[in-house]
Amino acid sequence: MENNNDKGHFQRKMQARHVVMLSLGGVIGTGLFLSSGYTIQQAGPLGTILSYLIGAIVVYLVMLCLGELSVHMPETGAFHSYAAKYIGPATGYTVAWLYWLTWTVALGSEFTAAGLLMQRWFPSVNVWIWSALFALMIFLFNALTVKLFAESEFWFSSVKVVTIVVFIIIGGAAMFGFIPMADSEPAPFLSNITASGWFPHGATAILMTMLAVNFAFSGTELIGIAAGETENPEKTIPKAIHTTLWRLIIFFIGTIIILSALLPMSDASVLESPFVAVMERVGVPYAADIMNFVILTAILSAANSGLYASSRMLWSLADKKTISPWFAKLTKRGVPLNALLISMVGGALALLSSIIAPGTVYITLVSISGLAVVAVWMSISASQFMFRRQYIREGHTVKDLVYRTPLYPVVPIVSFILCLASCIGIAFDPTQRIALYCGVPFIVVCYAAYYLTERVNKKRGQVHDANTTD
Repeated sequence: MENNNDKGHFQRKMQARHVVMLSLGGVIGTGLFLSSGYTIQQAGPLGTILSYLIGAIVVYLVMLCLGELSVHMPETGAFHSYAAKYIGPATGYTVAWLYWLTWTVALGSEFTAAGLLMQRWFPSVNVWIWSALFALMIFLFNALTVKLFAESEFWFSSVKVVTIVVFIIIGGAAMFGFIPMADSEPAPFLSNITASGWFPHGATAILMTMLAVNFAFSGTELIGIAAGETENPEKTIPKAIHTTLWRLIIFFIGTIIILSALLPMSDASVLESPFVAVMERVGVPYAADIMNFVILTAILSAANSGLYASSRMLWSLADKKTISPWFAKLTKRGVPLNALLISMVGGALALLSSIIAPGTVYITLVSISGLAVVAVWMSISASQFMFRRQYIREGHTVKDLVYRTPLYPVVPIVSFILCLASCIGIAFDPTQRIALYCGVPFIVVCYAAYYLTERVNKKRGQVHDANTTD
């Protein structure tokens, strides 16, 4: 679980408040602040609310599964260890790379989004310049000690949480006429939600946008990643899971209702945050600029969490000796610097996407990242299902588990099916379909790479044994 080498080792320095805010920091980013505009545009206001409700249910079920696994076996980079042990080593290897892909690609979308937001204040400066500067800043944050990283993430996330609460209060007041709208517009109440019809693009649009919604919720599983660097995981992890989930459901659903009520479907865009558009419509002085700054902070915080997660997954792969031990090297401060460097390839994706076509490529990055994280969620559900069966077969009783997934086996089965449905849904959306074109071959390559590596290692072992015998 801990890598004790010549240079350093992981330290259990994260407390419950750090883990909760780390998870919130990973979740509250571009998925909510930027790509929610795409969801409103595609599914309509009412469809968006339903999509996020379904997404909240999915993530809640998956986290219930993760809770049992991470409390019973707390370790850094946990997902692929669970999948390798209870599904198969090749699946574990693939899950690790998928999760690394999730956050590395997400880094690209975060840095691109940050650059797009800066266009509001500096329209003459190219997006890629801002992306490069932010990428460098986030790398430096992660190269510090784990405790300092966790503390900074705690305060970054606190700013986001306070902002969302204030947004819900102001937006709710404007929605019901307690605060006047700009240009003396009448209070919209709930009229915008059905102004374009219940489902303007059909009910299937809800299924098609589920991947973007799941991307918005991705990051909650960071609780499992941080388990190996957490104090008293048997107490901290369950508390963090329940606290994080309820906050997310309240924040996300409350925010989406306000956005859907105040932002007409025709005004929703992926190139501008719907939060900024809503605050401009409300007419609060300088509110749009303030919101733009907070969203920028939120996005950089999510990138900070993402780089942490992807580097720990690479370290975990190396620790299990499935990739080069070079990735497992830690600094004296317990930071996997080599893994950090490679994971920053997401920064290069950001530069490329912002040069080519920021809006179009942004949705592509979101889709690929969303598909990868949903595949990881499916592995968590399947791992918990297999773990419980094996645990009972070995003679243990469910009462021996410190934390238990309720309603077994319904919870892991339903969460797996819902995740699978969102993957199928993107096949009907031309904008997001590229995620399948990229994601499926990536999965095939991962399985092939595992078996090829195993075959090479086996042959080396046979040669070694033969030489030893001689």
